[in-house]
Amino acid sequence: MKISMKLVLTAALPLVFSPSAARATQPAEARVAAAVETTLKSASGQIRQFAFDSDPSTYFASASNARVGDHFTLVFDQAVSVKSLAVTTGRPTGGDRLVTGTLEVSADGKEFEALSQFKDGVAGAKPDGRKVLAVRVKPAADLGRPLVIRDIAVESEPAVARFKYPIEFIVDVSDSPDMKEWAEKVARVCERNYDMINEELKSDGFKPRTVISMTLKKDYKGVAAAGGGRITGSVSYFKKRPDDVGAMIHETVHCVQAYRARPPGWLVEGIADYVRFFKYEPGKIGKIKADAHYNGSYRTTAAFLNFVAEKYDKDLVRKLNKVLREGEYREEVWRTLTKKTIQELDDEWRASMRPATSLIPDQPGIVGGARALESEAK
Repeated sequence: MKISMKLVLTAALPLVFSPSAARATQPAEARVAAAVETTLKSASGQIRQFAFDSDPSTYFASASNARVGDHFTLVFDQAVSVKSLAVTTGRPTGGDRLVTGTLEVSADGKEFEALSQFKDGVAGAKPDGRKVLAVRVKPAADLGRPLVIRDIAVESEPAVARFKYPIEFIVDVSDSPDMKEWAEKVARVCERNYDMINEELKSDGFKPRTVISMTLKKDYKGVAAAGGGRITGSVSYFKKRPDDVGAMIHETVHCVQAYRARPPGWLVEGIADYVRFFKYEPGKIGKIKADAHYNGSYRTTAAFLNFVAEKYDKDLVRKLNKVLREGEYREEVWRTLTKKTIQELDDEWRASMRPATSLIPDQPGIVGGARALESEAK
């Protein structure tokens, strides 16, 4: 099939994103998020976000030679007042510097204006507080070589957040080409939430993968599954439920978990749904059955984890994730973290879900508490 090289697209199928999900992607400090739009496909391992991370050894490189009509654009979530810009191109070894190109900016993301020309692979400018929504690098001629961007430096107010955990999703919809625009849009949502997911599941020494593949298959009978940095989704399911982006967030969490040995499946799935329903799209978990138990998996376990985290330790899930990732999970960890056994915690959680028998306690002269008041009202 012929694959379009435009990497940021508008969904053709309906896709709904909750405001709470968008807020979940924002860093703790008041920094503006950014995304990359480009006409160029990434070379193997040299992903787009490497051009705006904090690692001087990483860089973006295009898979093919850049031409005059190509561009690499960093788009902010909102316009910022830019004090200075600097773009460094070329590989760390010195090759593939951009010698003929333009550094451009835009206040609306549509109309761009040249700020400076590249010289010896570098371009910079001091816009003196000018409002900027997007920064663009454009070759001025067919290069005959890949476009390589080592770093984009933006000094602005408010500051723009660099990609702390760079990631690129590679979409494969060869089984259903009509799903391409939907899949590309969802891939960008998963990329945008990758920082949040990794912060929720961070542990010392762990370095998350930087490339994840997302494939949609007609013959896949479930919803979606993940393993080894590969996500497979059902064409049939997502055509029927295109708004269920959270299912792909759930699978992205699995790609980050990277657990050793054979941890309890209910806990693995519960943590993935905890990140989905309490961090990505809070308020959408739905009703939990009254006879549920902690090991009910998925959203049931997610609700249990949230109850314990709120009551005993706000970092509970991160700590559980650490021992799971190290292959050291034992049931005794619950007592270590909360001073309670998992059964005691389960009993507390189940008790918290039972409906109250009265709104106010029984008192002398008030029989049955709220029930008596209801009778009088009738």
